[in-house]
Amino acid sequence: MEDGCPRIRRRVSVCKRNRGSPESLGVSRTLAELQPAEDTEDETAAGSRRRKTGSPEPAQENDSEEDMFGDYNSFTEDSFLAQVDDLEQKYMQLPEHETDSGTRDLCSEGIKTNLGINTVSDFTDSETNERIKRQSVLDDPGEPEPGRDLSFDVPSSQILYFENMQNSSKALGDQSTKERDGNSHKSSNDNLTYSHIEQPQQNNHFSNVGVSSEMSRRKSIRDHLKSAMAGNARAQTPVFPRSKQLRETLLSEEISVAKKAIESPSDDLGPFYSLPSKVRDLYVQLKGIKKLYDWQHTCLTLRSVQERKNLIYSLPTSGGKTLVAEILMLQELLCRQKDVLMILPYVAIVQEKISSLSSFGIELGFFVEEYAGSKGRFPPIKRREKKSLYIATIEKGHSLVNALIESGRISTLGLVVVDELHMIGEGSRGAILEMTLAKVLYTSKTTQIIGMSATLNNVEDLQAFLKAEYYTSQFRPVELKEFLKVNDTIYAVDGQAAGGMTFSRLLNYKYSDALKKMDPDHLVALVTEVIPNYSCLVFCPSKKNCENVAEMLCKFLSKDYLNHREKEKCEVIKNLRNVGHGKVCPVLKRTIPFGVAYHHSGLTCDERKLLEEAYATGVLCLFTCTSTLAAGVNLPARRVILRAPYVANSFLKRNQYKQMIGRAGRAGIDTAGESILLLQEKDKQQVLELINGPLESCYSHLVEELTKGIQSLFLSLIGLKIATSLGDIYQFMNGTFFGVQQKILLKEKSLWEVTVDALEHLTEKGLLQKDSHGDSEGLQCHFRVTKLGQASYKGAIDLAYCDTLYRDLKKGLEGLVLESLLHLVYLITPYDLAAQSEPDWMVYFRQFSQLSPAEQNVAALLGVSEGFIGKKASGQAVRKRPTFGVCLRNLTCPEDIYRVCLRELPRSHLACYISVR
Repeated sequence: MEDGCPRIRRRVSVCKRNRGSPESLGVSRTLAELQPAEDTEDETAAGSRRRKTGSPEPAQENDSEEDMFGDYNSFTEDSFLAQVDDLEQKYMQLPEHETDSGTRDLCSEGIKTNLGINTVSDFTDSETNERIKRQSVLDDPGEPEPGRDLSFDVPSSQILYFENMQNSSKALGDQSTKERDGNSHKSSNDNLTYSHIEQPQQNNHFSNVGVSSEMSRRKSIRDHLKSAMAGNARAQTPVFPRSKQLRETLLSEEISVAKKAIESPSDDLGPFYSLPSKVRDLYVQLKGIKKLYDWQHTCLTLRSVQERKNLIYSLPTSGGKTLVAEILMLQELLCRQKDVLMILPYVAIVQEKISSLSSFGIELGFFVEEYAGSKGRFPPIKRREKKSLYIATIEKGHSLVNALIESGRISTLGLVVVDELHMIGEGSRGAILEMTLAKVLYTSKTTQIIGMSATLNNVEDLQAFLKAEYYTSQFRPVELKEFLKVNDTIYAVDGQAAGGMTFSRLLNYKYSDALKKMDPDHLVALVTEVIPNYSCLVFCPSKKNCENVAEMLCKFLSKDYLNHREKEKCEVIKNLRNVGHGKVCPVLKRTIPFGVAYHHSGLTCDERKLLEEAYATGVLCLFTCTSTLAAGVNLPARRVILRAPYVANSFLKRNQYKQMIGRAGRAGIDTAGESILLLQEKDKQQVLELINGPLESCYSHLVEELTKGIQSLFLSLIGLKIATSLGDIYQFMNGTFFGVQQKILLKEKSLWEVTVDALEHLTEKGLLQKDSHGDSEGLQCHFRVTKLGQASYKGAIDLAYCDTLYRDLKKGLEGLVLESLLHLVYLITPYDLAAQSEPDWMVYFRQFSQLSPAEQNVAALLGVSEGFIGKKASGQAVRKRPTFGVCLRNLTCPEDIYRVCLRELPRSHLACYISVR
């Protein structure tokens, strides 16, 4: 019985899992094993005896979170699963005085009969039984190996790693299964056919007695199998070699030792800064880092770091700031067993970090989860053993913190790491970052905050806000040389010189008259000194200028550049065509053969990833890009050229300048780096002040960005019940970055007046309501959010548009037109992107005339008509949102983004909307 019954249970689970494809070999074989081909009389007798004397098996409680099978019941009288139950009950109902050997013989005989296998030798039987016994242990859902639940709720960022591990273990099992079952495939199908034609008949003598027993039996078996298969769905499937298990046991022991070391007051930091030695080996193996810089060692051994105080540290770009943050994150995940949140400024940087840390998660046993764009779960999955590293953009990080506070799990967050901390002073995104950090500080006293940046000035204000220690160094592993170019002369930046610069050299490049006219800044001469053997970045003021410069350079580059890694370039274009559904951007199609491409936010995510990979591997040697590339994407270059001292129409800031030139000469890739800023004679004095002046201070934008700042903050504070009274909200505001800088930023009003005004505005808009109980004016005045307010802060909707959006949605419900997608697309068209668009109204008129009658009805419902367009043509102000909606509608038709953008809007607007930040 000990040998037979586990095998039966295992086959039931395997059969249920594979039942979706009855034609497959596995199902046919399993059915043949379970259904006797000849002994139907014995089966009938066994079933009758069981129904006469046996009591129904008590139903097992289904421990799954939901009923995966609903009311589906395949355990009917004529099903093979009912016969499985008969066979199982026949052995379970044997008299207790029978010996184990007799039971084992009977089970063995039944299995052999069902399988139709003739005994060849004792060796073959014992080998088969041993194999089944081993497989039964692996497949038993009730006894999963502790700490090995690798297949439960795995984040998408790590799925590929697990699939590769599973495939290697499945290959051996599948091969042996095919060899064992190849000869019995035909007979198994015959047995299946026979079993469905001749089923054992129920004896009329027991019909009355067996009705209730039969119903109970069906329910019992159904619940039992549901529970078993729910366990199978969560059970471990990969099979790991013994050596891997030993390595993981050793790792677990080292983590335990490291945990004790990090909690002890001793200065001994263990094998690798309180981490297992495997972490050090992984950095050598995966990143080639064998030794830390001196400043990194000093920073990690600071007393404030060991005491888990908040920390801000600042170093030049390429100094190795990220490595320190990674080690601190691993300490939190492995030794202190807490979750970690890492906040990065852009989606591209999040994806890069996900890629670099996923392998660490696989090897060290923690999850790496992406919160960017449309990815991320709110609230995150609550895990019992393994911890999670959340890598998020600024907006997604704020939503994640809100979800953890709302679910009462903010204390599970042990560490928050913020890269590019200086962005706290940049517009609405800075206000969101400030709100996130202020909420963490207010709601969790055990969560540590680490901030890092290359460009910080007023660090004292940030220290006061975060209650943090500060560490700085001027270390840079690769020397960076700065140059300025005026006309055809290049000057070296020298802070010790009288004019701030010294003469370096003259450009020696023969220019034709046509080239001088097309390239007055001598870009061709500057880039050909570097490419194709080394890489080069050319920063341009605008997206359109990036594309124009890339095309201009390719017109004057030598044809020899076409031969450099020609096959790889053709492969890049082919891959771009695949991700673009057969279309490639015409500009990229012309520039990539020369090793040149543009890089800005107008690229789709797939295009950007392909181009960045090609640049990193040297297939592409030159990028013309905007300032966003300087924010941390690891795309270094031997030479960085700044096309002009402007970003769009604004003069360059020192912070932006430092970020851009920091891309030159990255450690481990180049031995030297140089930057060249092109300028006109009229900008010379302003540029000298730029390169020799101090870094700009960062100031809070919490009040300046009203709807995305202070109003949004107050709405979420009350909705999440962090602070619901006027006094508590005012106290919270004093602890923000704005509260620290209130004396500088507030000239006319006090912080109290600003707080009261914001709450009154939210109440007037119908987002808040004053509580009728208690004081309605003083410190104890309480507020609560309305349904509209709750929808606004949970949906992260800009409060400037929430009431307008609500009215549009309400109007849409009154007469939603579903004959086409135009009405639905209009309702989801973002207000802020529509405000940025400047459509060609003649093009819009032609598009309007091509709408179907149903779509023209939608336009009329929205108040758009030919008269509407005529008003715009005459110079009257009208709404832009319908035009943007028509563009998005065209993308739902079989039209590519390039065709839509050429005749309607800049591609960057549509691409930014499609790939949500």
